[in-house]
Amino acid sequence: MKYNEVVQKLKDIVYRWENIQEACNLIILAAVLWDSSDIHIEPLSSYVRLRYRLDWELTEILEYQNFLHSWIVARFKIMSDLKIDESRIPQDWRLSTTIEWKSLDLRVSTLPTVHGEKIVMRIVDKSKKIPKLHELGIEWKNWELIKKAISLPNGIILTSWPTGSWKSTTLYSALTDLNKIWVNIMTLEDPVENQIDGINQSQVKPDIWYTFAYGLRTALRQDPDIIMVWEMRDKETVDIAIEASLTWHLVLSTIHTNNASETITRMINMWVQPFLIPASVNIIIAQRLVRKLCPYCKKQVKISELWKTVVEDIKNAIQITDKKELMSRVWNELKNPIFYEPVWCEHCNWLWYKWRVWLYEVLEITPGVKEMILAWRSAYNINNQAVKDWMISLEQDWIMKALNWLTSLEEVYRVAKSQKW
Repeated sequence: MKYNEVVQKLKDIVYRWENIQEACNLIILAAVLWDSSDIHIEPLSSYVRLRYRLDWELTEILEYQNFLHSWIVARFKIMSDLKIDESRIPQDWRLSTTIEWKSLDLRVSTLPTVHGEKIVMRIVDKSKKIPKLHELGIEWKNWELIKKAISLPNGIILTSWPTGSWKSTTLYSALTDLNKIWVNIMTLEDPVENQIDGINQSQVKPDIWYTFAYGLRTALRQDPDIIMVWEMRDKETVDIAIEASLTWHLVLSTIHTNNASETITRMINMWVQPFLIPASVNIIIAQRLVRKLCPYCKKQVKISELWKTVVEDIKNAIQITDKKELMSRVWNELKNPIFYEPVWCEHCNWLWYKWRVWLYEVLEITPGVKEMILAWRSAYNINNQAVKDWMISLEQDWIMKALNWLTSLEEVYRVAKSQKW
C-alpha cells in the first residue's frame, strides 16, 4: 500500500466519522511508510492537527474535528495500556506492534492541554538494522579519531547535541563494532530502543530508585569491559563514570550540550575537577542531522551571493582534509562553484529531501585543549583552541557535505543558524 493511498483512506475515515480503530492503525501505518520518527496529535481551539516529524521537521498531514479526538485518544490509550479515565496528568508507556510486516516499538506520551490531551508517539522500527559505524558519514580526521577512541581499553567517549539528533544511533553503531565474543559489554538505557545480541542491556527504572548512577555502580561489579550509559544527567553519574574510566573501563554516554566544547564546561559546572577531564575523556562527539537531497530529483545550480559567504569556511575545511582528489575538485569549484538544490518528486513524497545526513564535530583532548581546561577557560576559548589544533568544526563538515552533493547550501545554513559559534 502506497503512502498517498493510506493518507487518502485515513482522510475518508475521519471525515465520515467512522471506524476509529482503523483510523488509528492508518495513522501509524502512514507514519511508517513515510519514515517518520514521531507522530504528533494536537488538539487546538477549533480542530485537531495530525503532524509527522519527517527528516527533522514537523509536517502537517491532516486536520479533523474536535469531537473525534476523545475517541482517538481512548483508542491509543487502550493500545498502550494507559488509564482511559485519567486525563488530568501526563502518562507514558511503550507499545509493541507489527504493521506491514515491520516490528515496531512506539513510545506513547500523553499531555493534558487546555484543549484536551496531546499525544506524541516516538517510532522505533525494530526491523531496521543498526547502521555500521562507517555508514554514518564520518569522514577524514573525524573517522580516525573515533576509531582510535573506541579501540582504547579505557576512557570516556561522549556524544552531545539536542534531543532527536540520533546520538544513541552513533553509540549503538560503536557498540556493534565493539561487540566481540571476548568482550563483556553492558548498557544502562532509558528505554532500551534496540536490542543487540551479545550485549547485556538493562532498563533503568527511576520510580523504584534504579537510576543511572545506581545501575552504573552495580554494573562495575559485573566485570564489564565496556559500559554504555544512556545519559549523564547528574554529578553522581558523571563521578562514577570517571571512576570507571580510570579503573580500566571504556565508557560511552550522551550529554545534552550545544557543541563539543560546551560539554567540558558542563562537566565542570557539575563539579567535576578540571584535572579529571583530560585524564578520563578520550573524545567528545557533537553531531547534528540535516536533510539529504533526494537523489532522483535534485538538480544542479550555481550559487552566487550565498557562495561568497562560505568561501573562507571552505578554504579552512580544505586545509584539514588529506584527500587530494577532493581538494583539487574543491579548488576548481571555488572559481565556478556548482551545488545541487532540491526539487520534488514522488520518490521523496514531494518534500524535496529524502532521509538524513549525519554531521560531526569531534573534539580531541590535545595538549592545547588540556591547558585550556586546567586554566578554567570558557567554552568559546576551548573551541577556538580545538580548531587551531585541526578540529573539523560542524560548519566545516556541513560545507564539505554540500560539496559532496549530499545536501544543499540552503539546508546547511538553515541548520547553521542554531550554531552558537
